[in-house]
Amino acid sequence: MKKLFFFSILFMIGCDSRIDFVNHQMNEIRREPPLPIESPPVFEPAPTYEYAAHQLRSPFIPSSLSEELKLMGGRKVYPNLSRPQHPLESYALETLSMKGSLKNKNGKILALIQTPDQEIEQVQVGSYMGLNHGRVREVTPTKIDLIEIIPDGREGYVERPRSLVLVGVTP
Repeated sequence: MKKLFFFSILFMIGCDSRIDFVNHQMNEIRREPPLPIESPPVFEPAPTYEYAAHQLRSPFIPSSLSEELKLMGGRKVYPNLSRPQHPLESYALETLSMKGSLKNKNGKILALIQTPDQEIEQVQVGSYMGLNHGRVREVTPTKIDLIEIIPDGREGYVERPRSLVLVGVTP
């Protein structure tokens, strides 16, 4: 028991001496004069560059879309946001598929469109579909032609032709 008491006193003395050592070192560091602060580096101004390729094709737009935008750039087009939405306008055009067509009593061709929810909807000339205000312009037994109104990237809109073809049939 005596030995245990002796070792615990030695342990306590050892801890105390470490704390004293650290305090002594900190006092020495505080007494040293502060080091001078280095001045900030001098930066050379970057050379100015004037972009002079405004009339050239943008490298960020695919060339096919660039040609379409150039052709339709002169026309002012805006989507009609006040008209009621058609059911197929809540789906991206790429997720819709043409499954067939039929003629109504007047001889007009109606196309049958399948949604991602496996629902079948009928469209005809004048119907809207897709997320970009796509208006159906022509319906044939194997294809639907429509015009979408898409943003042009310059706070305006342009028309873009799109088609939806019957699955499994080449036009």
